[in-house]
Amino acid sequence: MTDQPRLRMGIDLGGTKIEGLVLSPAGEAVARLRILAPQGDYEASVAALAGMVRDLEAQAGAAATVGIGMPGSLSPATGLVRNANSTWLNGRSLRQDLETALGRTVRMANDANCFALSEAVDGAGAGARSVFGVIIGTGCGGGLVFDGRVLEGARGIGGEWGHNPLPWSEPDEHPGPECWCGRKGCMEIWASGTGLSDDYERRTGERVSGHEIAARAALGKPAATTSLDRHASRLARGLAHVINIVDPEVVVLGGGLSKLPHLYEALPRLAAPFVFSDVKNIVVRPPQWGDASGVRGAAWLWNDA
Repeated sequence: MTDQPRLRMGIDLGGTKIEGLVLSPAGEAVARLRILAPQGDYEASVAALAGMVRDLEAQAGAAATVGIGMPGSLSPATGLVRNANSTWLNGRSLRQDLETALGRTVRMANDANCFALSEAVDGAGAGARSVFGVIIGTGCGGGLVFDGRVLEGARGIGGEWGHNPLPWSEPDEHPGPECWCGRKGCMEIWASGTGLSDDYERRTGERVSGHEIAARAALGKPAATTSLDRHASRLARGLAHVINIVDPEVVVLGGGLSKLPHLYEALPRLAAPFVFSDVKNIVVRPPQWGDASGVRGAAWLWNDA
């Protein structure tokens, strides 16, 4: 194999699958691979990642930089994994162990940061200096990208808005339901797909998915329509809070709820009254790369190489 031209490999370490690709310098996929993720076995996870790196390079016919998108994040204090829902990774030196197995430097970032980076580099936020990438799926995460670089922050939690409280809450929204983090009223329990289903269930006694709620709203079902309205209002207020602090040029939505088309008209309109500026041109876009954004963003962790 040859080191030229420089290729970038991205691997998305999920709870049930590990997906990898290699990007050409122009951002085209030249190799792809997907395998089942080992469950509950840390050593097997490291071995699977190392094996995927080797297999992808063999498929691409050239060496590549290696970026990993992961659940949770690496503590800047210890370098150990924290807050991963793949709990067997927590407290382990994943990057160091993988670098030892491969004999080279590896870059790692939270999967929401990888999503934001992918959409900022050559996706829905391409050309913007600042992008806030939002994940609204089972949970609620986010990532900030400035000038093509992820803003991780001093504590490695840049963009993690899901465990801030819902701003400008209504009387019936305070203090809010309890979040898994132990606090009440977090954005995650209001804005995520789980939060939307919870809201509908509290009002109707029936639990259905966010997409089923949207389908019922399209048929004119009042309970579904009002549930979607409450969700959009809460999501918009949360976005306005972020806009008032970091003022991104573009917001890109990801996760399952990003497929709800009404959000792209509703969110700018609903957020505008809470944005502390006379300029109200809030830009909210769907992702260009969809489910592939995470793995592409992992590859672009080396976009300075």
